[in-house]
Amino acid sequence: MLALTAVVTLLLAVVGSLFMAWTIGAGSSGSTPFAPAVGANAISVMRAGFIVGLLGFAGAVLQGANVSETIGGELIRGVTLSPLAVIIGLFTAAALVAVGIFTGYPIATAFTVTGAMTSVGLALGGIPAWDTYGRIVALWLLIPFVGGGVSYATARILASPRIPTDVAIGVLGVLTALVVVNMEFTVLGPPGESRSLAVALWSLADATVGPSVPEQAGISLALAGGSGIALRRTHAASAVATERRFLLALGCLVAFSAGATQVGLAVGPLLPLLDQWTIPLVAVLALGGIGLLVGSWTGAPRMIKALSQDYSSLGSKRSIAALVPSFVIAQTAVFLGVPVSFNEIIVSAIIGSGYAAENSPVSVRKMRNTTVAWVGSLCLSGICSYIIITVVTAVS
Repeated sequence: MLALTAVVTLLLAVVGSLFMAWTIGAGSSGSTPFAPAVGANAISVMRAGFIVGLLGFAGAVLQGANVSETIGGELIRGVTLSPLAVIIGLFTAAALVAVGIFTGYPIATAFTVTGAMTSVGLALGGIPAWDTYGRIVALWLLIPFVGGGVSYATARILASPRIPTDVAIGVLGVLTALVVVNMEFTVLGPPGESRSLAVALWSLADATVGPSVPEQAGISLALAGGSGIALRRTHAASAVATERRFLLALGCLVAFSAGATQVGLAVGPLLPLLDQWTIPLVAVLALGGIGLLVGSWTGAPRMIKALSQDYSSLGSKRSIAALVPSFVIAQTAVFLGVPVSFNEIIVSAIIGSGYAAENSPVSVRKMRNTTVAWVGSLCLSGICSYIIITVVTAVS
């Protein structure tokens, strides 16, 4: 009987995780990566939803471990979350995100999940992990200023007549390629170890000793420099086509990064429950990736429309300006294992890029309502989760 109860409880937790993954796919990771590209008419809404689902799944499986481990074991100390706590936290957070999807406001998924899982842990007598909170809150507070500021500056540079556009695009290509060649993947390293593309290429020449920091920097700069030069030359030959291809490539990279950061919000709470089942982490990540994919295919178009049209109307240059810092911030979060909201990242970048054009005002009302929704979702998810688990524990 006890074994059956444990299995049923685990299945309920898995259902909650899949529900959370669906809401994330339909909301933040499914809608935000290609919203600027859709706003620039570089891709249709339905095609964007289809592609982002596939790339989100790939990102979840290949890069989703860091954030999952933070959500699963670093938010609360001194207590292991019970299956009931995981179920309550996941369903509460997912319900709030679902409300945002159907009302057209992008709820910050990382805020709701972090608030909910922290609250249920505190309700069980856990000790706050202040060092983890410090890293998370610091990045959350920096995102609007860094993402919005960099996208604004980039958009102004791309629009400036004093700086050749092909030069600016080439520099952005170098920056993007530098991040790409240093992204770490488990498939590139030996069992239990991740490697970046730069390190993997070095190992082809010398598999016994890894590259030093200067050597890795040299490989990275060589690869990135070649990419930037190629992008600049193609832009000089065909500006419109090159900007469109670069914009779509950035959308793909952001979609991949979205899956890597957001899957942890759905499957991270399950990790403490799976210790006794010896289930491989990659299988858990794949499960979450499937949930993201289904959410992107079934629910993302509504939010893509909201982000691409309701905040500001972006051309290709301003869309590129929004996606470059978004990609860099997302990969920084993956490296640090910090849960972040892709809605916060993309919306901040869209607003900054939108302000760069005098004739393309950003909706102040939409900005205000979104900010209130973000802060409210963090507080509401935490309060609701704490009350529900306290009441259920007292009654049972």
